[in-house]
Amino acid sequence: MTPAEADTRTELAALYRLVAHFRMTDLIDTHISARIPGTPDHFLINRYGVLFHEMRPEDLVTVDPEGRAVRDPDDPAQQVNQAGFTIHSAIHVARHDLACVIHTHTADGMAVACQQEGLLPITQHALKFHNRLGYHAYEGIALDLDERARLVASMGQHRAMVLRNHGLLAAGRSIAEAFVNIYFLERACQAQVKALAGNRPLSLPPPEVCERTARQFDRAESLAHCELAWRAAKRLLVQ
Repeated sequence: MTPAEADTRTELAALYRLVAHFRMTDLIDTHISARIPGTPDHFLINRYGVLFHEMRPEDLVTVDPEGRAVRDPDDPAQQVNQAGFTIHSAIHVARHDLACVIHTHTADGMAVACQQEGLLPITQHALKFHNRLGYHAYEGIALDLDERARLVASMGQHRAMVLRNHGLLAAGRSIAEAFVNIYFLERACQAQVKALAGNRPLSLPPPEVCERTARQFDRAESLAHCELAWRAAKRLLVQ
């Protein structure tokens, strides 16, 4: 194992545990993956059946673009979820600019995924994704590899996507950025569900303010901010 893979395993296992900490899990049925630097489209994904709060570096399986375990493919301990592979491999193979992909089934994320308007520009958290969010129509459980091309088309050049009637997907150029993106997207959905439940008229910022805010989130130092937030969040795991 290369030092790059070992480091990615450690960081990805920490991300699984943080997603559990923030209650964004769904038993064993969602997934987080990360590209292994310096490999021909090999990426790490969770061994099927391990809960997120249990995740260790050795519980992550290295798979190729066809979903085959790179090491000991006949070993039951190398089993991965097929639907998880379909969604994650689609993004990893098409988007070499992205290092990490997170897919969740939270109650608030699924609720917004069911709303025709999608994510509304009503909070600062939501404005991070203004005109920067893909939408993918529901096609059933993602077992058909033919869906990968449509997932990629729906994602476009964005780093986040709503899977209609399904859940959320967020990615990043680093594990840190993917974590910040799913955190902001989830919080935006939580706020939207609560705001709509209040049954009062909503206040929407003007379009030019929405775009200005999104550009502020896009500023050059955003990756540095993500790293700062990531290092802080990891301290939650050692308390």
